[in-house]
Amino acid sequence: MTNARPTTSHRRRHVARKPLAAGLGAVGVLAGAWYATATPTTTTTAAAPRLAAVTNTTVNLAARFPYLSAGYNNTREWTRTATAVAPNGTLRVAWPASDGVHVTPLTAAGKRSGADTVVKGAKEVGGLVAHNDGFALLTRVSDTNKWKETAAALIRYKNGTQAFRTKLTGTASHDTAPLLDGQLTWNGTKYGTYFVVHGAGGFADGHFGDKLSYVSAKGAKLTGGWSWGCSHNEGIALHAETTGAFTSLCFDDWRSGLFVSTGIGAPDNAPAVQREQCWAGYCGGTFAGRTGDLVKSSTGRYATAFASRGAASAAKNPADASGRGWTVKPKTSTHQVAVAFLKNRNTPAGKPVYLTSAAGTENVNVHIAPYGKDRLLVSWESLKNAKCSAGTCTGTFTGTHLRLIDWNGALKTSDKVVQARISGDIATLKDGSLTWAYAPVTPSYASALTGASPTTTTLKVARLKP
Repeated sequence: MTNARPTTSHRRRHVARKPLAAGLGAVGVLAGAWYATATPTTTTTAAAPRLAAVTNTTVNLAARFPYLSAGYNNTREWTRTATAVAPNGTLRVAWPASDGVHVTPLTAAGKRSGADTVVKGAKEVGGLVAHNDGFALLTRVSDTNKWKETAAALIRYKNGTQAFRTKLTGTASHDTAPLLDGQLTWNGTKYGTYFVVHGAGGFADGHFGDKLSYVSAKGAKLTGGWSWGCSHNEGIALHAETTGAFTSLCFDDWRSGLFVSTGIGAPDNAPAVQREQCWAGYCGGTFAGRTGDLVKSSTGRYATAFASRGAASAAKNPADASGRGWTVKPKTSTHQVAVAFLKNRNTPAGKPVYLTSAAGTENVNVHIAPYGKDRLLVSWESLKNAKCSAGTCTGTFTGTHLRLIDWNGALKTSDKVVQARISGDIATLKDGSLTWAYAPVTPSYASALTGASPTTTTLKVARLKP
């Protein structure tokens, strides 16, 4: 377990981040913000070689969904939606509203199949698992603690009724969860919950780290995981395993980079996937809602994608008496799309492969998902004429890109620009099709988000068939 930092002067926070519930009643779109667009119920685009067209189904919502969040430096970010597929092929989509987190049931074709389940008091979509009889949601709920912050909780619903609500932070463990940036996975017998924590007493008082907790099918806390790992954690990835520790990655701003934290939290000898300048806002975005994911191949290898500025140089910080701090000089001012591979759950495999290189183009919302038997789909949004300050960039949105690569990072198709956005978790259907939910709006990254989020009363459910 990594010790907390020696001081509390640099607390993790999203600068001017608004709570997800704030301003949810706003219906007007902010001037110069993101513009709602009318799109047909089914949208197709000309397919590049070996890459199918994206189709969309419209789902009407029972409440207003605030589809933007203010990130570091008030950077415009999609509010995360989570899409998950149950063993029987049906879908669930989780999204936040003013009255809690809504979980919308869908058919395998992406059409509404019933009324929403509203998880009252829930503040964030931190991860979703779909079951035949309902779902499990990683979220935040109210709590009593010294910081007056929320607690992380795993909530399970069966047949429309809450089966359990297990708090994962609290007074006894000296921690809170003011935001999750989390991941929730399920291996058929237990859940893995991985999320950001804020120390509230004890050795980590006032510091930010991360926590991995395992929970049984009945809501009981299990052994394993850790109470304090990456510090500060700027991005979380988690993949469920049949046996042993779940595979995990974290962006650590203190050690500066992306690390394998599987089974060990993030001690000082955690394997480095990539050195990055990772002070708050400088990394390319948090897993899994805003960048990357962790995908496993049939042979046991792993792939992850992220927005990267690379490292022109990386060395331990001589001014840091603890020996844990690193200083990284970024290679580029803008974020490029990188894909990294692991040989197994513990071992990085070579250097990341970069899919973009234009110096004046910023790339955000990077995602990766399996595509067919032996390929990977990588998606990102590009901003031309980027202007960057304090690790975040503004620019002119030029499209959502899709590209196919193989498990060595080799190009399999040229970029395909589509209307569909990817604003959260992607689910894989039984036939290998990918599906996800998103707000039907065209983004603008020309300025910061300085007011309440605009809202939408519809979602698009996209499908991409191999």
